[in-house]
Amino acid sequence: MPSGRQKAHTKRPTMTDELQLRTGPYRTTFTGTEIIRPSTKEEWLNYGEILKRVDEAKQWAIGDWLVDGKQHYGDGLYQEAERVLGIDTNYLMRFKRIAQTFEISKRLLNLSFGHHFEVASIKQITEINGKLKISDKPDTDKIQKFLVLAEKNAWSTRELREAVKQFKRRQEEEIRLANEPEKFSVILADPAWEYDFSRSDSRQIDNQYMPTSLEETKRLRIPAADNSVLFLWATSPKLKEALSLIESWGFDYKTCMVWIKDKIGMGYYARQKHELLLIAGRGNLQLPDEAKRPESVFFADRTTHSEKPIKVYELIENMYPEYKKLEMFARQQREGWEAWGDEIGNP
Repeated sequence: MPSGRQKAHTKRPTMTDELQLRTGPYRTTFTGTEIIRPSTKEEWLNYGEILKRVDEAKQWAIGDWLVDGKQHYGDGLYQEAERVLGIDTNYLMRFKRIAQTFEISKRLLNLSFGHHFEVASIKQITEINGKLKISDKPDTDKIQKFLVLAEKNAWSTRELREAVKQFKRRQEEEIRLANEPEKFSVILADPAWEYDFSRSDSRQIDNQYMPTSLEETKRLRIPAADNSVLFLWATSPKLKEALSLIESWGFDYKTCMVWIKDKIGMGYYARQKHELLLIAGRGNLQLPDEAKRPESVFFADRTTHSEKPIKVYELIENMYPEYKKLEMFARQQREGWEAWGDEIGNP
């Protein structure tokens, strides 16, 4: 007899070719499909639809199997399941989570496993110490409503995903407005930049409005929410100062857009025909829906001095329709926006 302890092994079940799926003239086992009698065209098409759903059924079945397997393997469940199935643990955890979220009676037959996955992350809002926050508990009522809508409107998983994202943004803004009523998620700013040649009689840039020093602008208290986005106008000569301002206001530069004007302006090295709209972020504000992300370059006519095109407001409103918006250094009031600026009499 060999010395030492023998390693225990779980006895593998004996595999059989027993019936797994049968409908009409078809009998499918582990090793193939037996044609019991001649099929009709309708039966053949129907069985094709069933086979298409087999993979969907497999994901649900694995999830339910894992829920049951917890009693046998405890914390070692995923390790054993990965050995048996050869499926990565991350996928196994997803299957189990979705199966636990939806009891069988709540699963909609006409929707895929992927549809159920897209809505499973919808959580309830709870209040802790007088502050609203997203809880860890699924919002089962809202989840079911989304599934019913998806079924009624024949949404693809992508369409459902975008609808859920939009709901989460509204939910996020609802919480923020309750907890930070005086702060904004979307801010557009057009500072009055100082130029070195502002004293020259031949250049009247700064004479149109009172310029503010960079240090003065940096000291402004920006009413930005913890999760927010900043759109900051900057001319090419003031790009360095603009990036510095972004950092001092507590944002991180992300990217920019370019306004191409119909009229050419001034410039020492190159006469300017464009202006930059820098985009910066703070925290984790959700990105705009892919379909609502504008091109980085847009064309619009130049009007009076420093007045920005209406198109910019429309682009931002389309990108972030759900969020509370503020325009700083505003020259006019736009519906749906809070406006701060000397020319409209606000702070």
